[in-house]
Amino acid sequence: MNSLKTATLRFASLASNATGALGKRDFTRSLWHMTKTGNNNSSDHVAILNVHKPSVNCTCGCNIHTKAERELVEFLTEEIIAERKVQKGKTVPSTLEGFAVKLDGANVELTKQSEKEKIVVSFNVNHTVDSEDEPEINPNADKPELGEMRSKPQFEVDIVQGKATLSFTCTYLQGEAQEGEYNDVFSIDEMAIYEGEWNDKIYAVAGDVLDGYLYDLLMNLLEEKGISQEFAEKLSDLATAHEHTSYIGLLEKLSKFTSGSK
Repeated sequence: MNSLKTATLRFASLASNATGALGKRDFTRSLWHMTKTGNNNSSDHVAILNVHKPSVNCTCGCNIHTKAERELVEFLTEEIIAERKVQKGKTVPSTLEGFAVKLDGANVELTKQSEKEKIVVSFNVNHTVDSEDEPEINPNADKPELGEMRSKPQFEVDIVQGKATLSFTCTYLQGEAQEGEYNDVFSIDEMAIYEGEWNDKIYAVAGDVLDGYLYDLLMNLLEEKGISQEFAEKLSDLATAHEHTSYIGLLEKLSKFTSGSK
């Protein structure tokens, strides 16, 4: 749990949220397919799916791209432009609240070092995107506003003192707090303390079975170490920017792959 390798292993639970998260960008794809007309002849339809014949309408003049490849590249070109407009120049900062930020693909690690200890916050942006609650849409509005897509990853907080590590697994809370509840942005899912490297033999306790007062004290400890509710909000902003940049990069790679560009 003391490295990104450990954090990645423990992010397996995110897979269960993949279906919901991946469906958020389907609206553009749906509009694209609505403009296409199909062939009522079922045999012709099967032939189109299974036989990739060169398209005589290949715009690049090479006469080797298939119809599906050409349409995919056309769609990706428009999609990349649209996503860059949404991005609005958002970038990942090199530091956040005193933590140095390091990117490694979908993995993100933030580190703060002092004479006494080292604090490491790590997470992975894969399958972490969800939309904010959408406002009531005014049917008379020309451009109704949609909920903002945000990345809210499960994240690890490791407080390292010498060979010992106090580790927390934290998750962003969904929805607004009910009356009488704390207005927390995140919660502690799991806590463990160990020496050396993390392994599956180490005992960990779930946050929801901790004594209530102990849980509050641990949240206070995290806040004292810099992992406050405000920090968690900014961490989500950082994750959102990195996830969106990664998504645009994936679209660009797919476009180059499909068109045969290097």
